[in-house]
Amino acid sequence: MASSSSIPASPTQSKKPRDKIADWFRQALKKPKKMTVSGESHPSEGSQTATQDGPLPQSSSSPTSRSSQPSCSSPPSYKSLPSCSSGMASTLQPTQMDTSCSSGRWSKDYDVCVCHSEEDLEAAQELVSYLEGSQASLRCFLQLRDATPGGAIVSELCQALSSSHCHVLLITPGFLRDPWCKYQMLQALTEAPGAEGCTIPLMSGLTRAAYPPELRFMYYVDGRGRDGGFYQVKEAVIRYLETLS
Repeated sequence: MASSSSIPASPTQSKKPRDKIADWFRQALKKPKKMTVSGESHPSEGSQTATQDGPLPQSSSSPTSRSSQPSCSSPPSYKSLPSCSSGMASTLQPTQMDTSCSSGRWSKDYDVCVCHSEEDLEAAQELVSYLEGSQASLRCFLQLRDATPGGAIVSELCQALSSSHCHVLLITPGFLRDPWCKYQMLQALTEAPGAEGCTIPLMSGLTRAAYPPELRFMYYVDGRGRDGGFYQVKEAVIRYLETLS
């Protein structure tokens, strides 16, 4: 009776160990593949894998992007300038300072230039003291006090007239006799021929008939009043300065 316990191995079973060994060598020789990150992976695992493969692209909304960094420009600085009001302090915006002050009262050194003869020096000093002591604190030029020592008379007179907004002509008998006073009068008319209120004649000790013909087109202040016409002169200067600002 033939023994049926030994069954010959099939070709597939006899080759299986060799196939395993061959497959192992093939896997060992092959380069390992990179791991891919799936959309459902954990955030920490995905960030580690992406770091190994290459740097992460920088998004435009990243806090370290250049577009989101704060500006380094410094705030504008404002210079303090003097007030443009006549005798009273005022607060102006920085954009208004350069436009109003450059063409206003502070664009010249003096508010008033008093033109007078030498024999009328005392009356001129009284007028200057009144104008400077008023609430408006008008800035006055008085030749004997403010002229540069050693300066030429003609150049000093011309400089004083061009550096003053208003010109007060103290017209007296001595004024009409002094050739320098007549020169000042003509120069004052030349400085601002069309500016109303810029030249203010103050006539004292004279009749209307003695009024200079060069000034016939403008009104004068009568100095025969109680204060010698000083108040009217002050108001005329203030009105003119108000038109500048």
